[in-house]
Amino acid sequence: MSSKFAALCLAATVLAAPQWSSWHNAVQVTANTGTYTGIINETTPNVRQFRNIPFAVPPTGPRRWLPPTAVSSGAETKYDSTGFPPSCPQYALYNSTASQYIAIVPEWVAAPTKADQYAKTSEDCLSLAVWTPTGADAGANLPVMLFMTGGGWTTGGIDIPYQFPHHWVQRTQAHIVVTINYRVNIFGFPHAAGLDDQNLGILDQRMALEWVRDNIEAFGGDPAHITLWGQSAGAGSTDILNFAYPSDPIASSFFMDSGSVFLISTTPDTTYTNFTFLAQHFGCDTSTPETELSCMRSIDFQEITDFVGGYGENKTSSEPALRFQPTPDEKVVFSNYTDRYEKGLLADRPALFTSNTGEGTMFVSTLTALPTSANPYGTWNLNTTLAEQRTLSQFQCPAARSAMLRESAGRKTYRWQYAGNWSNVSPLPWQGAYHSSDLAMTMGSHPDFRGESTDEEYAVSESMQDHLLAFGRHPVGGPAEIGWQDTSSGLMLRFGEGQGVLKTVTEEDVDAGCDGINA
Repeated sequence: MSSKFAALCLAATVLAAPQWSSWHNAVQVTANTGTYTGIINETTPNVRQFRNIPFAVPPTGPRRWLPPTAVSSGAETKYDSTGFPPSCPQYALYNSTASQYIAIVPEWVAAPTKADQYAKTSEDCLSLAVWTPTGADAGANLPVMLFMTGGGWTTGGIDIPYQFPHHWVQRTQAHIVVTINYRVNIFGFPHAAGLDDQNLGILDQRMALEWVRDNIEAFGGDPAHITLWGQSAGAGSTDILNFAYPSDPIASSFFMDSGSVFLISTTPDTTYTNFTFLAQHFGCDTSTPETELSCMRSIDFQEITDFVGGYGENKTSSEPALRFQPTPDEKVVFSNYTDRYEKGLLADRPALFTSNTGEGTMFVSTLTALPTSANPYGTWNLNTTLAEQRTLSQFQCPAARSAMLRESAGRKTYRWQYAGNWSNVSPLPWQGAYHSSDLAMTMGSHPDFRGESTDEEYAVSESMQDHLLAFGRHPVGGPAEIGWQDTSSGLMLRFGEGQGVLKTVTEEDVDAGCDGINA
C-alpha cells in the first residue's frame, strides 16, 4: 500500500499545456476555479479521484500568518490533480504510538529521515481532494462529506491512507467525500502580537468549505447537503465552525467524531510568550510586534518546524511547553461555549457526536522496546486507569455534555459509540477501540492494513457507513427512517461490541462514569 501511494505523491502544478497522455484512465472536471484532471485506479474502478485541488493562494512569504485568500483562477486554468499535495508544515514524532500504528498521521511519517519527511511538506499546501463516483455528473446532487483530519492541530492532512474513502465511495456510488489540508501548529495558530487573526487554520477550513459550496456541483455534489465532519482536533474544529458562523454555516449537518469545542483551551496566552520565545531563539528583534513578525517571516519554515517539534520531543519536565493551537479571540473561537449554548449562538443544523470505548489507550501508552523481527510491534506499557480517565474526560463525557446542551438549545442531536477491536486495525490487543480506529471503518480502509478483514468487520463498517450516509442525506429525518433515534429519546447506538454489529443502548448506561468528571 505505501509504495503504491508514495509513487503517486506528485505535487500539483498548474500547467501551461496539459500532458495527460501517460494517464490512460485520466478524467477531467471543469469547475468555477479550474479544469482538474484526476485518476481512476484499478482498486476502485468506479471512483474518480481528484487528489490535489488548491482552494487558497499559497500562504508563503509575506502571506505567512495571514488569513487565506481564495484562488482567483477560472475554468480555463488546468490543474494536474493526480497526485496528493504536500502536507502543511508539521513535525512527526518518531517511536510514538501515533507514528507506529495509528490512523491520524500522514503516510510520509514512514520516511527514513527528517529530510525525507520535510520533502513531503510545504507552506504551499492549502488544497483539498475529491472522491466521487464515475457516473456522478453535474446535477447528480449527491450528498457530500467534507472531512477534516485530526492530529492535535499539530499534524494531519489529506495524505493519510487510513483516511482514504475510495472503498466507501466505490461501494455506495451514492455520495462524495472531500478531505482537506489546513495549516497546523505555529503556522495555523501562531498567537503572535503583530497579528489581527490568530486562528488561521480554522479560517483555512472555512475557505475550503466555501470552495466546496461553490464548486462541488461540477463533481456531482449537492451544495445544499454538505456534512462537515472532523475527527479529534478536526472534530473540535467542526464544532468551532458550528459556533463561529451560526447564521451562515454552509454545512447542512455537523459530525463531531471524537471531539468537540471542549477539547480546546479557553485560556489564551495574553502575553504572546510562545511566539516571542521562538522569535528570540532565531535572534529576532522582539522589541515591537512588527519587527518580531517581519523577522519570523524571513526564517525558513523547516527551521521553524524543526525547532518547535524538536523542542516538544526533547524538552524536560521543568521547561515550559510550546503550544500553538486554537485560542479564544471572541471572533472565531470563544472563551465560554456553555454561555453560547445557553444563548442559542450556534448553527441550527443537526449534529452527530461520537466516541470510542478505548480513546485513551494511545495517549498513555509508552514504547519501552523498539520493534524487531521477532517482536514486530515492540513492547509497550499501558496505564489502564489513566487510559479510562482520558477516554471519559476528553471524549465521552464532553460528547454527553454537548448533547445535553444542544438539547437545551433545541438542536437535533444524535450519538454513537464505537467498540470494535479488530486485529488488522488494532494490532495490539490492549488498544481496543482506540482514538481514530473508527476511521478505518467509516472510510472503509480496514482491509488495506495488516491482514484480511473478517465478515463481522465488514458488517460493522458497512453499518456505520450506512448510518452516516442516512444522516448526511437527510439529517433531520433520515436517521429515524432506519430506526436511529435522536438523543431526546435517551438512546444512542453502539457499533462492534463483541461479535455484534449494532445495538441500541441508553445514554445513561454509556455515560455512567461521567459523574464528577470535569469534561
